[in-house]
Amino acid sequence: EEEFKWLLQEEVHAVLRQLQDILKEASHCFALPTSGSGGAVKQENFVLSTSGTDQVKGVMTLQGDALCQADVNLKMPRNNQLLHFAFREDKQWKLQQIQDARNHVNQAIYLLMNRDVNYQFKTGLEVLKLMDAVMLQLSRARNRLTTPATLTLPEIASSGLTKMFTPALPPDILVNFYINLNKLCLTVYQLHVMQTSTTKNFKPAGGSVLHNPGSMFEFGTQRYEVSHVHKVECVVPWLNDALVFFTVSLQLCQQLKDKISVFSSHWNYRPY
Repeated sequence: EEEFKWLLQEEVHAVLRQLQDILKEASHCFALPTSGSGGAVKQENFVLSTSGTDQVKGVMTLQGDALCQADVNLKMPRNNQLLHFAFREDKQWKLQQIQDARNHVNQAIYLLMNRDVNYQFKTGLEVLKLMDAVMLQLSRARNRLTTPATLTLPEIASSGLTKMFTPALPPDILVNFYINLNKLCLTVYQLHVMQTSTTKNFKPAGGSVLHNPGSMFEFGTQRYEVSHVHKVECVVPWLNDALVFFTVSLQLCQQLKDKISVFSSHWNYRPY
């Protein structure tokens, strides 16, 4: 019982301080100044590439959770024509995944700090509830980076991203940016218009992270089929760091939960 008291009064607080330190580091990864600090977020350039094809090349400038510049070259396979398009200067594209992940980290930090320094935990159950709440936020933060949104082709076609470029994207090109784990990915879809006289069965594709050639969809008054898909990506080192911090934090939470549960099962004849 004395040991359990010590665990609640001393070790729990030590783990909470450790978690706060790790999550503050994770929060710094996202490199966004807190309100009022006034610091500008540094811009980082990334070269997008993929092995085995030079159809698409691009340079992206990432500033925190915003893509503030994108410069893309696309070689059209049917006539080897080279297309070049870049973001308009007055535009930047918010990466919602990064924004959401950061918000979940900050929520976890808030949960850990939301008590007086002299606060004493009375029961194991109280600690378990806190750990569950923190782990929920951390799992959500990690999932936002590891699980890109599934979009239908009409959703990609009507996304604000298509209006970001100058010169404007041709009607037979769609683009999508997303985060997958520690990578920034760009997918370029080349389309061809399906003739009304075609005998092909029209089956619109559902939502997906990546659509394959042959996927069909209707947009406006036209029906389209995806003829080529190009995916290029680059590693963003600080996203990697953030994912490591999430994993370490979740392990710490789980270890503390396991310890509490072991003690609680010893005293399972009394409420904990």
